[in-house]
Amino acid sequence: MKKLNNSTWILIAMVLGIVAGAFLGEKGVMFGPIGDIFIGLIKMLVIPLVFFSIISGAAALGETKSAGKVGFLTIFYYLGTSAISVVLGLIAGNVFKPGLGVEVPQALLTDSSTYAEAGNIAGFWDTILGIIPKNPFESLVSGNILQILFFALFFGICLSALDAKKQRPVLDVLDTVNDVLILMITKVLVIAPLGVFALMVNSIALFGIDVLLLVLKLFLVFTGTLGVIHFVMIPGLVKVFAGVNPITFIRKLAPAQLLAFSTASSMATLPITKQCCEEIGVSKSTTSFVLPLGATVNMNGNAMLYALTTVFFAQIYGIELGMAQYAAIILTSVLGAIGTAGVPGPALLVVAVLLAAGVPITALPLIFGADRLFDMMRTSTNIFGDASCAVIIERVINGKEAFKEEKAEIKTA
Repeated sequence: MKKLNNSTWILIAMVLGIVAGAFLGEKGVMFGPIGDIFIGLIKMLVIPLVFFSIISGAAALGETKSAGKVGFLTIFYYLGTSAISVVLGLIAGNVFKPGLGVEVPQALLTDSSTYAEAGNIAGFWDTILGIIPKNPFESLVSGNILQILFFALFFGICLSALDAKKQRPVLDVLDTVNDVLILMITKVLVIAPLGVFALMVNSIALFGIDVLLLVLKLFLVFTGTLGVIHFVMIPGLVKVFAGVNPITFIRKLAPAQLLAFSTASSMATLPITKQCCEEIGVSKSTTSFVLPLGATVNMNGNAMLYALTTVFFAQIYGIELGMAQYAAIILTSVLGAIGTAGVPGPALLVVAVLLAAGVPITALPLIFGADRLFDMMRTSTNIFGDASCAVIIERVINGKEAFKEEKAEIKTA
């Protein structure tokens, strides 16, 4: 008999939690402390994880300056499309309002007001000044995500500008710390099924069984918005900037998309993605540079989900998001993608985005059980975005000579 993976156990725990919550009713709050322990362990790790991962990622990005124009355009494309994806997630959340429809208990509203006050930054210049830490160590202690991102990104880029001999000892320490943190997360995720069960029972005890309709609404809005990114935005960019037929592009990348959907891993899909791109006409030198970088920092699907989820939870708690909060969501989602690679359980970055926007994470377990399905879908879009960048960069490098064979194939089809 095949051993069940942790994601399957989490899904089973969610279902059992729903059943137990419906049976126990208000008595289900007795499981709250167990869920709080699980959430506490995640919050304990998310700040150091984001800090060290961003430094390592920024240092790696800084090295791409040696690739000149190609490196700059690749990074610009990845960060730009991620930013657009975040904006689409924010628009979808505000248009369809998936978080409306459940009355939140007064005890949790008190908690939400505390978060809202902590994340309230008035005015454009106050927002900018609020990103720059007066004391980086104080920012780490207080958990100010935006200030942590700013300092870590700045530190990592400057680190990459040093001589290789000076960089190496620091990078070795960073890699070791990252490995330890990932191991700690792996250990925490062992108890994730128990934590999700307890949190789900507690959530139904607090919110009632109607809360499941919210999760369904979120999933439908997520699927529709992801479809716009996957089938409209990315193929459209390929058509406009590379002149490649969108239908051909989607068809050629189908094997990679299916593998990404089944594995939920951009890195595991990398060899197939390279093969598909090279079949279109992208050179090996381009795929070797653009695709591994994309598997590390390009997270179109993730970025959109982080934004949508933040709006979703803000609506649950009746929190009115202002321009400062939206700026925090965009900045944290886009820059946070740099540190996403190698992090098991991408819900951790959702925590960072929620904290940056001043939105409580109390109801986060509502999406834990469905996270595997979310992950499979968004990973497929992530590698699709990676491939689109490779195709566009190839056109930039070789100009009109690129994809002649592909165009000939279309004419004869």
